Amino acid sequence: MTTYSRRALVLALSAAGVAATLTAVVTPEAAYAGAGAVPALDWRPCATAASGVAASAPAQECAELPVPLDYRDPYGPQLTLAVSRLRSERPEARRGTLLYIPGGPGGSGVRQLAQKGDALRKAMAGAYDLVSFDPRGVGGSTKASCDLDAEDRDLVNLRPWPGPDGDITASVARSRRIADACARNGGPVLRSLTTANEARDIDRFRQALGEEKLSAWGVSYGTYVGAVYAQKYPRHTDRWVLDSSGDPDPARVARGWAANMAVGADDRFPDFAAWAADPAREDEEPGLRLAERAEDVRPLFLALAAKLDREPKESTTPGTPLTGNRLRQALQNALYSDASFPQLARIIRAAMDPAGKPVLPPDLAQPLRDEDAAVTAAVICNDVRWPGSVPAYERAVTADRVRHPLTAGMPANAFACSFWKDAPAEKPTRITAEGPSNILMIQNLRDPSTPYSGALKMREALGDRARLVTLDHGGHSVYLGNGNACGDRTVTEYLTTGRRPARDTYCAD
Repeated sequence: MTTYSRRALVLALSAAGVAATLTAVVTPEAAYAGAGAVPALDWRPCATAASGVAASAPAQECAELPVPLDYRDPYGPQLTLAVSRLRSERPEARRGTLLYIPGGPGGSGVRQLAQKGDALRKAMAGAYDLVSFDPRGVGGSTKASCDLDAEDRDLVNLRPWPGPDGDITASVARSRRIADACARNGGPVLRSLTTANEARDIDRFRQALGEEKLSAWGVSYGTYVGAVYAQKYPRHTDRWVLDSSGDPDPARVARGWAANMAVGADDRFPDFAAWAADPAREDEEPGLRLAERAEDVRPLFLALAAKLDREPKESTTPGTPLTGNRLRQALQNALYSDASFPQLARIIRAAMDPAGKPVLPPDLAQPLRDEDAAVTAAVICNDVRWPGSVPAYERAVTADRVRHPLTAGMPANAFACSFWKDAPAEKPTRITAEGPSNILMIQNLRDPSTPYSGALKMREALGDRARLVTLDHGGHSVYLGNGNACGDRTVTEYLTTGRRPARDTYCAD
């Protein structure tokens, strides 16, 4: 879900020492069943572990878990996953293990456990050992690289924003170049980055923990990983929470998530417009109020982006001007959380001021690290084949720019996946209603990354296995993150007591 969130673009994997290749054929899941012996985990304080992640509390422990590069060759080359845990502080209340599944692709579960651990521990009241992991390519786990030029690692280039007039010639050339570099330099580790392998790695982690079942909280892309795991290993799931889900359509997977970002931006923008037109902004900081009426903010933004297409504005980052597309990407990033609205308003105000010089946020002021860009591309490209017809993308971009001007056709454009060299090693998992009824979905109505319309597709696919809690709220990710007491209470109650709403339900903001 490319859903990936802006933090979702943080990733890593190194092909050093790996000497096998993956065979690009569609293989039945039975061929992946053997995983070899699972070694015991050597837990130690995170500050001294190889992950190097500072713990949020001295209690956080880290370890390394070996996993097969290719599960069809379980005794062949191995990769290493960084894993982490916070043990229950009330052993007498402990009922199991709760896994946090990070988003992205590219989110670090070890880092997120450090950040969210205290709040989650308080909510769970000792009911679980809390665990998470860095997926292949991320954080302290084995890394890989595409060896991309810095220009191609710029977020506004890694995402295929069309030219000012909708021309996609430059973005297509860049997507081809990225795909070529990944094919040339990525190696077998890069080709092993798939959702199916992440689900298999989770099950290996479960075995290493000595657990028959896991409970889980998956966020953003982590909801798709969680759904795939629940489909492949239903008898090993206990209480399962999917927070901010995308459409699991196996024919499109991440291509559908990308396309849906245009809808998500339209759903969410009115929240920013209302905030930016509120008179209270002037009391907070002069200049934050962008218009007197909320309905004036959208045309103001579109006109400014069009002007920056023609006349980029010098920013405080030397050599990196604020262009129309960089402003559009800043909007996408800011829509994830109300807390980012002031920063976006300052950028807009400075861009409108002839003497102003916009301050770019870090994720727009510098390129991504190469390993981060590699994982961003690889996971979504390895899961499913994307169409490669440039004329079809030209038509799609033209239509999308008319329907969704805030995103200017980017979500419908040709990503690097459109020119990926390796066919997917297996078909994407189809999410179905077959399995235990133990899934709780929670979703904001106005999510800019995984819009509500896509979440309804996940809800439909799961059938009676799931219940959906809808929040009248904007932004991306819900539980313990947006301050909605009803949503937090519903998830906490399910994880700690097993009580789940009897039917789909709604929480007012």
